[in-house]
Amino acid sequence: MHTKIFSATTIGVNAHQVDVEVDLAFGLINFFIVGLPDVAIKESRQRVLTAVKNSGFRMPEKKITVNLAPANLKKEGTLFDLPIALGILKAGNMIQLSQSFLEETIIIGELSLDGKINPIQGALSIACDAKRLGKKRLILPKENAAEAGLIEGVDVIGVSSLVDLIHYINGESSITPTKTNVSEFINSQKTTELDFADVKGQAWAKRALQIAAAGRHNVIFSGPPGSGKTMLAKRLLTIMPDMTFDEIIDTTKVYSISGKLGNKSLVVQRPFRSPHHSVSQAGLIGGGTFPKPGEVSLAHHGILFLDELTEFKRDVLEALRQPLENRVADIARVQQSVQYPASFLLVAALNPCPCGYLGDTTKTCTCSQAQIQKYQDKLSGPLLDRIDIRVSVQAVSYQDATRDNKADEISSEFLKVGVKKALDVQLQRFGVEGKANGMMTAQEVKTYCVLTPEAEIIMQKAFAKLNLSMRSYHKTLKIARTIADVDGSEKIDSKHIQEAIMYKS
Repeated sequence: MHTKIFSATTIGVNAHQVDVEVDLAFGLINFFIVGLPDVAIKESRQRVLTAVKNSGFRMPEKKITVNLAPANLKKEGTLFDLPIALGILKAGNMIQLSQSFLEETIIIGELSLDGKINPIQGALSIACDAKRLGKKRLILPKENAAEAGLIEGVDVIGVSSLVDLIHYINGESSITPTKTNVSEFINSQKTTELDFADVKGQAWAKRALQIAAAGRHNVIFSGPPGSGKTMLAKRLLTIMPDMTFDEIIDTTKVYSISGKLGNKSLVVQRPFRSPHHSVSQAGLIGGGTFPKPGEVSLAHHGILFLDELTEFKRDVLEALRQPLENRVADIARVQQSVQYPASFLLVAALNPCPCGYLGDTTKTCTCSQAQIQKYQDKLSGPLLDRIDIRVSVQAVSYQDATRDNKADEISSEFLKVGVKKALDVQLQRFGVEGKANGMMTAQEVKTYCVLTPEAEIIMQKAFAKLNLSMRSYHKTLKIARTIADVDGSEKIDSKHIQEAIMYKS
C-alpha cells in the first residue's frame, strides 16, 4: 500500500514542499528512509515507531519505505516525524484520509516518544509560503500555532499530540484554526523605560542618532571610556518607528528559523543585537555545515551594536562589508548556498587609541604614535567607507553630570518628533513604506539630492579636500537629504551639507 503526505522544509527563509511517500510491502520487517535525509531524520525511525505504539496503534509488520521527494533537496531537522507517522497509519489503513484533504494540507511536527508533538523551527516561513504552494491548511505543533496564525488565507491547525490529530482527522473533535491578533499582541508587550534624557550632555551625539534613525544611516562613536557611547546606542531604539506588519513577519521568520523565538510568538519590537567581540565570522554573518542566520540577520529591521569595534577580528569585520552594502547575507557551503535578510542599522563604538584618551580634554593620552597607528589600522578603509556618520564623543563635564533637571536634557520624545517628520517625507517621496534615504540608489540620489548653489560650492571643496570616494560622496548627500528632512526643508542648503560633511570627516 502506498500513500503520500505533503510536508515542507526551509532553505534560507523560504519554504520548499517535500512529498513524504510511504510504501508498505511484504518482506523482512524493516524501516527505510531515503531522499537525502540528515542524521536527525534517519533517527526519526525510532521516534515514530515508539510514538505510534504509545498512541495506541500497532505498527504494520511489513517492510516500510519512506521517500522524501524531491530527492536532490537536502532535508534536515525533525519536522518530518508527524507526516511520516500519518503516512504509515494511512498506508496501513488504520486511519482514513481523503485525497482532497491531503492535497490541501501541509503537515509538520516532531514526535516525542509518548506521542506528544514538539515545536519545530521555521513554522512561520512555511506558513508564509503555504498559500504559494497551493495549500489551504497547515497542521503543526500547538506551540507554533501563534506565529503561523499571523498569515491570512491559510487555516493553521495546532495539535498537541498524535492522538489529538487522529481525533481531528476522524471528525471526533474539532480544532478552531488559530488567528493571531497582532495589534493586541503588540499592545501587551512592555515598552522600554530607556530615554535619551538619561544621558547627560552629548547633544551632538544625540543629534547624530536622530539623523541615523531618520534616514537609516550607520553610525560609529569614538570616545574615551565612560563617555556614554553604549548608553547612547541602547537608547536609539526609543526614537525608531514602530515595526510594520511586514517587518514583524520578516524578522519573526528569521528568529523562527533560528529557533530563538523562545516563549515569544512574535518579534514586535525592533531587535537590538550586541555580540561580544570574540564572535566568529559564522556567528556574526551566519554559517555552519547547514547554514543558519548570524547576528546580522537576527538584527534584521533593528540595530546591530558592535562595542569595542577594534577588538573584533579583522576578518570578521571585513565580512560585514557585503551585508552593509546589499542588506543581505550570502552564505555559500558545499552542501548548499542560502541568503538571509540583513537590513540592519549598524552602530559601532570604539576608543580612539589603546589607552582610550586620545583627544580627551580631561586626561592625557599615554600611547605612542606607532601604537595609535597600529590600533587604528585594525579598521580598513573600505569598511569605514560604508559607515555614514562618525561622531567623536567627549567625556561629560562635572556641570552636565550633576545636573538634576531632566527637562534640560534632550529626550527621546523630542528626538522622535524629528524622526517622524523625516519618515513621513520619505514615505511621500519614495511611495514605499520602510524605504529611507540611506537606501537610495545612485539615480535616486541624483533626483532627490539637489543642492542649492551655495551648498554645491561647499560640497565641491569638501570632495577635493577630504578626498572622498564616490560612495562617500553619495553617502554625504544622503545624510544631507535626511538632515533637510528632519528640519522640514525641501532643499538641501549650505547648513545641511556642512553638517553632513562634519559627520563624514
